[in-house]
Amino acid sequence: MAQVQRMSRSMVKTLRDDPADAETLSHKLLVRAGYVRRNSAGIWTWLPLGKKVLDNISRVVREEMDAIGAQEVLLPALLPKEPYEASARWEEYGDLLFRLRDRKGGEYLLGPTHEEIFTLLVKDQVSSYKDLPVMLYQIQTKYRDEARPRSGVLRGREFQMKDSYSFDTTDEGLAESYALHRAAYQKIFARLGLDYRIVSAVSGAMGGSASEEFLAPAAAGEDTFADCPACDYAANTEAVTFKVTPVSAEHGPVEELDTPDTPTIESLAEHLGVPASATLKNLLVKVDGEIVAVGVPGDREVDLGKLGEHLAPAVVELVTAEDFEGRDDLVRGYVGPQGLEKVRYIADPRVAPGTAWITGANKADTHAKNVVAGRDFEVDDYLDVVVVEEGDPCPSCGTGLKLDRAIEIGHIFQLGRKYADTFQLDVLGQQGKPVRVTMGSYGIGVSRAVAALAEQSADEQGLCWPKEIAPADVHVVAAGKALQTELALDVSEKLGAAGVRVLVDDRAGVSPGVKFTDAELIGVPQILVAGRRSAEGVLELKDRRTGVREELTVDEAIARLTV
Repeated sequence: MAQVQRMSRSMVKTLRDDPADAETLSHKLLVRAGYVRRNSAGIWTWLPLGKKVLDNISRVVREEMDAIGAQEVLLPALLPKEPYEASARWEEYGDLLFRLRDRKGGEYLLGPTHEEIFTLLVKDQVSSYKDLPVMLYQIQTKYRDEARPRSGVLRGREFQMKDSYSFDTTDEGLAESYALHRAAYQKIFARLGLDYRIVSAVSGAMGGSASEEFLAPAAAGEDTFADCPACDYAANTEAVTFKVTPVSAEHGPVEELDTPDTPTIESLAEHLGVPASATLKNLLVKVDGEIVAVGVPGDREVDLGKLGEHLAPAVVELVTAEDFEGRDDLVRGYVGPQGLEKVRYIADPRVAPGTAWITGANKADTHAKNVVAGRDFEVDDYLDVVVVEEGDPCPSCGTGLKLDRAIEIGHIFQLGRKYADTFQLDVLGQQGKPVRVTMGSYGIGVSRAVAALAEQSADEQGLCWPKEIAPADVHVVAAGKALQTELALDVSEKLGAAGVRVLVDDRAGVSPGVKFTDAELIGVPQILVAGRRSAEGVLELKDRRTGVREELTVDEAIARLTV
């Protein structure tokens, strides 16, 4: 017996117009179709239809996590400061953390993710290698104080997430747990009907080494990923690498050039009549308060997010005019790497040894040409820091990369021993000596998956859910009169008795046109209409995705929908 949900008795209120503040398709449709309502900035109420979809996604996630032997727990969302202070994430997360005090002055946070707390849980519960490996997970509300929450449930301050953690005694065991999660994620997203890509990623504040993202291509996506059309390479743009390839070439001596009023790459290139790519851009930043120079070709931009990931947990910020005061070695607009003795110099791999550049001469209104990397200046660290562009060479095969937008729906990390070291998570090993545990961390954005599915599957009429996660299997529409309503309710009860989940539109005083429009907007996979041939016991079945229609008797409709 499955539920029959009557719209005449349900809190299902649709809207004709898009919300004024909605920018993305999923935001517009989830509000209009009565799935969610905004409570305040970045905080959403899940209405009955939306809660069903959210629960269906959670069910699929649970089934696949249970299938790999993971065990479900539920940890608190209100967490003490001390574990996050020990891991340094109390500071690293910065303004993203919701912080609060209790009446006694104790400091707490609302959990953005739970590595620290899971580590302490296992430390308390596990003492021997015989207790491992173990995989634990939860589906829980998380909190992040987003500066600009937007795009509906895609970027909220409160959101549903599945986070799981693996604990092993060896790196080989971690690799196995990681592979199990990776395969489980592929099954989950396939069952949800999501089009997705697995891409290389960076770990960020999570820490650890190996990291992959699961991205759902969509125009509303906030992530950009690079995809190679010639091989299987795919990566978040922050993870795209470029090899340092030394150049063997003869170059003349350094020559200073009179370049008045050319503090920018654009003005310099115009003044000299050279392409911007022939110049070397030197961006000054502060890393934990220390000035650092970052060199990239003049026609490329520094990706500050990428730079921050490379230098984490250090804080990276741009220099200000005040930072030049008392620094005669730093001439604003005319900085060059040659002669920078007191400044760490980071360069993109494109500034390879043997490459020659036009760059600042560390004098006002003066530049220098034939400044050669490795001859006239040394690079302290090579880091991939430029903004990746369409056509950049694939790191695997050299073919020009394509760039696409996507929604991050999952992320998996081989954390290693970062948190185990912090909290001294050891177990008694086979040889009778303590062994340090190694960890993996694996997340799925459950509420994000709702939005991602809406973005990928919607059409001009509205939402169009895959059957696995739809709020019902069939949307029965009574097209107006008492006879149609009686037939619609009768077939709905029979379908429910046969195990089919039914949403039936039996609202009185609502025109057939509005009911049909709402059925398209709500997006249940099958629409069954009790209409003009109801007196003959004939119904019309419409496939919401394909639009294919056919007329069936009640018995035929029940047989078709219970397959």
